[in-house]
Amino acid sequence: MPQRRSGTSSGKRTSPTPRRPRGEARRLLLDAARELFARQDYRGTTTREIAEAAGVTEYLLFRHFGSKAGLFREALVLPFTNFVDDFGKTWQAVVPEETDEEDLAKQFVGELYDVLVEHKGLLLTLVTSDGLSEEEIEGAGIADIRRALTLLGQISGEGMRLRGLHSGHPDLPAHSTVAMIVGMVALRSSFFGNRPPSREAIVDELVQSTLHGFLHRP
Repeated sequence: MPQRRSGTSSGKRTSPTPRRPRGEARRLLLDAARELFARQDYRGTTTREIAEAAGVTEYLLFRHFGSKAGLFREALVLPFTNFVDDFGKTWQAVVPEETDEEDLAKQFVGELYDVLVEHKGLLLTLVTSDGLSEEEIEGAGIADIRRALTLLGQISGEGMRLRGLHSGHPDLPAHSTVAMIVGMVALRSSFFGNRPPSREAIVDELVQSTLHGFLHRP
């Protein structure tokens, strides 16, 4: 008489692990990297920490970005260099006679302020970049930041010439403006604690300081 096979229908089946939506692992890694790099410098942050914070494996980190440097570049450097490239295109399209200087300054300052607020880890790494090797600087994209700042310096020089101004260091106005915005973002909590002024108030103050200085307001 045939034996009745013991079925598995009465036992509990292990449900397969649901697959993540396409692109979710990449997004989680970028978010985790931005958060950790904002609290620790580049060298102090490991790929293992980033993967654990993202809830994925290190294998996926290397699969998507190739290295810690590749992840840093995409998470923090590209947003800045993309902003500079986009503003460079805006500048090339400017017709001085038809452009409101304050509107253009507000666009530049406001967008740069937003980029830096969202990617504070870039500031921390730039401050400590003197301790990085040339290989690390190139791999992580710090050299790209320097090239972007050079482009802003060139735009600054062109702007001064359009206004009939002369300077032995025509790139300094752009670099000083970036430094002022960086300082506001980096020290915002120290200045204002948990009750900072609105974004609009901060951006307007930065614009007025950029265009008119502290003692030459319109």
